[in-house]
Amino acid sequence: MRKQYFTIAASAALALTLTACSGDGGGSGEAQTSPFSTVSHIHGVGIDPADDRLYVATHEGVFTPDENNEPQRVGDSRDDYMGFTVAKAKTFLASGHPAPDAEGPANKGLVESTDAGKTWKTKSLSGEVDFHALEYADGTIYGYDSTNGKVRVSKDGVKWQDRATLSALDIAVNPDDTQMLFATTEAGVAKSTDGGKTFADGAEPVLYFVSWGAPDTLYGIDGSGALHRSADSGDTWKKLGTAPGGQPQALTAVDAERVLVATQDGVYESKNGGKTFTKRMDVTSTGGH
Repeated sequence: MRKQYFTIAASAALALTLTACSGDGGGSGEAQTSPFSTVSHIHGVGIDPADDRLYVATHEGVFTPDENNEPQRVGDSRDDYMGFTVAKAKTFLASGHPAPDAEGPANKGLVESTDAGKTWKTKSLSGEVDFHALEYADGTIYGYDSTNGKVRVSKDGVKWQDRATLSALDIAVNPDDTQMLFATTEAGVAKSTDGGKTFADGAEPVLYFVSWGAPDTLYGIDGSGALHRSADSGDTWKKLGTAPGGQPQALTAVDAERVLVATQDGVYESKNGGKTFTKRMDVTSTGGH
């Protein structure tokens, strides 16, 4: 009964998170005016391979930590970046909503930065789509379109193919076999073996976010911050350590041992497969996505 209760509670929490992640039109909250930045509502984390620097996509723009782990804004944008991924050196992909005082449609579609987040340009789907999850693998972009509840795939970021329709919070793509995708749903982790055209029913564990660190290393994190790892493409999972700071807001596996987790009070990094974590950036949370 305890396991059943936990599963129901976790599913309910994920369902609430899915609902809370819906866009709010032209962004929300006032732009930061203090010279000292405060970060909340993290939506994505990544490492730029050009210089191994950490970048954090938030409700108020993109940030990177200084030598004291304090957040420093990258560029001038204060837009709400939802889906976010580091595609390659200095090249980031994102989606979301404009800042409250910015012009433009409520949904940004796909935007790209080729200078490590300093400036951004629209690639496609402006006004049409808010991607809540973005992945880049083998020269292809995979996105979860939260506006229409479907997986979309593009080779160039301009022309898109529609794939499966489902309610999900996050997606992950196998770097060694891009026909294999995973999606986190309120029923558990759903698997696709045809490039996201169809997904099997969700299966336990109930995870918020998933990320591939290596072809044989798939990470996931549940609502309590407990990290899970699968070495057999999601067939079985092993529970690892728990990231500090409460409910997770983002997860990125850099490689088989290096994992980034954003929680309610900070961005944490593990370099030993989730056994221990070090805080990389401070966060002032206002309660999730």
